[in-house]
Amino acid sequence: MEWLEEELKGLKQQNLYRERRLREGLKDFCSNDYLGLKDHPEVKEEAIKALKDYGLGSGASALVSGYTSHHRALEEKLAHFKHVPSCVLFGSGYLANIGTIPALVSEGDLILSDQLNHASIIDACRLSRAKVLVFPHLNYQRAEELLSEHRKDYRRCLIVSDSVFSMDGDIAHLPTLIRLAHMYDCMLLLDEAHATGVLGKRGRGILEEFSLEWQESMILMGTLSKAVGSYGAFVCASHKLTDYLVNRARSLIFSTSLPPAVCAGARKAIEIIEREPWRVSRVKELAEEMHKKLSEIGFPLKFYKTPILPIMVYSEKRAVRWFKMLFEKGVFLQAIRYPTVPKGEARLRLTASLRYADEDLEFLYTALKTPPPPSPY
Repeated sequence: MEWLEEELKGLKQQNLYRERRLREGLKDFCSNDYLGLKDHPEVKEEAIKALKDYGLGSGASALVSGYTSHHRALEEKLAHFKHVPSCVLFGSGYLANIGTIPALVSEGDLILSDQLNHASIIDACRLSRAKVLVFPHLNYQRAEELLSEHRKDYRRCLIVSDSVFSMDGDIAHLPTLIRLAHMYDCMLLLDEAHATGVLGKRGRGILEEFSLEWQESMILMGTLSKAVGSYGAFVCASHKLTDYLVNRARSLIFSTSLPPAVCAGARKAIEIIEREPWRVSRVKELAEEMHKKLSEIGFPLKFYKTPILPIMVYSEKRAVRWFKMLFEKGVFLQAIRYPTVPKGEARLRLTASLRYADEDLEFLYTALKTPPPPSPY
């Protein structure tokens, strides 16, 4: 197994080596807990109650004996929150995408996918065995050209896109995607992982952001692990489609279901989002304030009025140096590099979160004002 050492050595030489770091004792500025709900007292209390009643795990897959009243209640809550008829839970966003996409399309079908879609979408497209055409990021003119040329040659077609793109924070243009789906008889799958709890006045996602209604050809996938502050994922769609996924999505059928306590906590978090819409508007205001402050310090940022504020450092080596220097100062701000982003597009993935106190942000800004020393190599 000598090749393993060589592979790891190569990653280190390219500044692409990854390792897990314990975050305890540091101020975390890169989590996806946008609304500050993961340790909300009501969320923890609800999860603890379910933990005492049901134990740690669900014990089986949803189709065996792992489907409880907490799972059903969360699915009903999510369907209501998203204004969509039905919902089905998955163990994670990755499992949701690799289960849903191959269930919808296969050999003889067509997928049209945005270039910057999440890795789970890319892998799901490969697993499906459908023909995959990738259009340049947000270039819907090119997407339409591809549909015009190729759609007629395939049985079914799925257009798939992130709603909020996880590394840049920009937003898909839903009206155009809907128009293309209608014109070329396509299903439209939207990954709402970073949109749920963030887009729209009440955090319902991209449909609310564009003041549009759900349509039967739409599938809304989303996660519970970002603004909801929990873990797991869901797909909201028609009753027929969710029934179909229960029967066809392999990652649902063959995986143990979410722990009931996780479902209970997530349901309470969604109730809080519904009850306190100020959280949604406040995190947007905070992102604006952080963007303004960091721009004044002199950092180049990509900013699209979402809580994702990537500080662009471009060089992989520079990104690693920044991360290490900040880590030593007590700031946890992860360096994101290839293959998560293209080579030469390395960044520190800063996020806005209602968890930050004013003194936390001042601590961050002070740390960022001193660049890391030049590398001796």
